[in-house]
Amino acid sequence: MSATALICDFGWPAADAILIGVDRRKHRILDNAGPRGLVVAFICNHCPYVKAVIGRVVRDARDLRQYGIGFVAINPNDASSHPDDSFANMVRFAQERQFDFPYLHDADQSVARAYNAVCTPDFFGFNASLSLQYRGRLDASRKEEGPSDLRRDLYQAMAQIANCGHGPDGQIGSIGCSIKWKERA
Repeated sequence: MSATALICDFGWPAADAILIGVDRRKHRILDNAGPRGLVVAFICNHCPYVKAVIGRVVRDARDLRQYGIGFVAINPNDASSHPDDSFANMVRFAQERQFDFPYLHDADQSVARAYNAVCTPDFFGFNASLSLQYRGRLDASRKEEGPSDLRRDLYQAMAQIANCGHGPDGQIGSIGCSIKWKERA
């Protein structure tokens, strides 16, 4: 089932937590911030929307470093209902796609709830003060990889944030698979 991310709540402070990464080490989310900002991306292994753009996600994470922007990805999905999103498969997914940023497991889904994440992929772009300035899509791709000349929405927004501290007024929400929430007791 597809879902669309909410509109940017400008100024919302980044939430922090310590999660296990695919390197089997604990990572504090905000420790991944660069001097000019941070992207927190909620992704997973099985979603066709994520699969269609993951190469571009890796590219943009790498390219944003030149602007002083850090990057971290988090998998919030319930692996008991979606085994493709298990920790072991996260490790494989990150290795196969050559992630050079932390890929963290939100096993209890508390981080996804703190961010009010809705779908995979769902991108949150923060400035140097870790104040939310972007909540939008990577680009116009959907379940299929789009053409190579698509406007790089996340990249361009984060470059602007790095330069002036503020995100663009016009933002288009990300669309993707709904987060696979655990049943609450």
